[in-house]
Amino acid sequence: MTWDVIVIGAGAAGLMCAATAGARGRRVLVVDHANKAGKKILMSGGGRCNFTNMEIAASNYRSQNPHFCKSALSRYTQWDFIGLVGQHGIPYHEKELGQLFCDNKASDILSMLLAQCDTSGVELRLNTTVCEVSKTDAGFTLLANDHKLFCESLVVATGGLSIPTMGATGFGYELAQQFGLTLTSRVPSLVPFTLSGKWLEFAKGLAGVSLTASVTTAKIAFTNQLLFTHRGLSGPAVLQASNYWELGEPISIDLLPGASLKNQMAEWHAAGNKQTLKNCLSQMLPKRFVESWLDIAGSNKPVNQYTPKEIDALHQQLHCWQLTPSGTEGYRTAEVTRGGIDTDQISSKTFEAKNVKGLYFIGEVLDVTGWLGGYNFQWAWASGWCAGGVV
Repeated sequence: MTWDVIVIGAGAAGLMCAATAGARGRRVLVVDHANKAGKKILMSGGGRCNFTNMEIAASNYRSQNPHFCKSALSRYTQWDFIGLVGQHGIPYHEKELGQLFCDNKASDILSMLLAQCDTSGVELRLNTTVCEVSKTDAGFTLLANDHKLFCESLVVATGGLSIPTMGATGFGYELAQQFGLTLTSRVPSLVPFTLSGKWLEFAKGLAGVSLTASVTTAKIAFTNQLLFTHRGLSGPAVLQASNYWELGEPISIDLLPGASLKNQMAEWHAAGNKQTLKNCLSQMLPKRFVESWLDIAGSNKPVNQYTPKEIDALHQQLHCWQLTPSGTEGYRTAEVTRGGIDTDQISSKTFEAKNVKGLYFIGEVLDVTGWLGGYNFQWAWASGWCAGGVV
């Protein structure tokens, strides 16, 4: 019941760390309360696993300490992980914006990690719940399923609070606090917005309709697909924006980015176009959206009959839709947790807690949150590899 390293959490970061440590000859045990390893890997990317991104930079991550992630991301890069994928003969493709997905299924990535662990002699125990952790002179004692486990180094890779139906818990945060580490505020992130009032009714009527939009928060703007839902707004542009949005803040949405309604109206007028605005806009935007938007705007007449003042108002409504989300859909649908263990208390090179020798924290449990598009997986690989090289 004694190991050199025990890793709590059989997810992306935990398995990467275990395989790396095992390859160094360390005796490693991975424990997880779930009945299957890598559940989040299996469901990610629509079952294809968006395992990394071609463009990785510290600016793609949110943290109270924006410099913390730089060391790990530079020492274990996306190219290192892509090389590992290639070694295992896993076919993949770039979807958009540098996002890399498996050609077949997400289980290819999980199988690769489990194979790496197996080759390195790592032992995996599922359905194993850690109830208690205590520090000893030699390392740590864990009470799990009424058995005592002993280790020299303990790695916490328990993830965040997102998608509780897949087994997410706050155990990693509790453990950090037990050993005197502080936490930053934690909120659901990469998550759809909810709306209320007239905008909720507007969104409900358009549920299932998507279009390209630019969503701007107080801090940043993202241009990608926006999806109307029965609860509010979703789609990649919205999920990205949620990572920078605070409750109560307004957002601005450009529903026709890269174009100008004012200029387009002038072109239609110059060409002698006598079609209604609905017919003209339906060539550029989904018809259902145009109909609903014009209902709210209260205007639909031949494009050559609009006055400059009316055109200015329509332009503003389409390119600067101002609204304040009532909230988000919460951890139930959030892809990640923003916030976590304060990184000022963790070594950016080894991921060891500065105040507790032999205790390491990696992956999502830390206050490092990546963009949508493979960035959070790359953080898991990088932090897991760095810790695995020293534990």
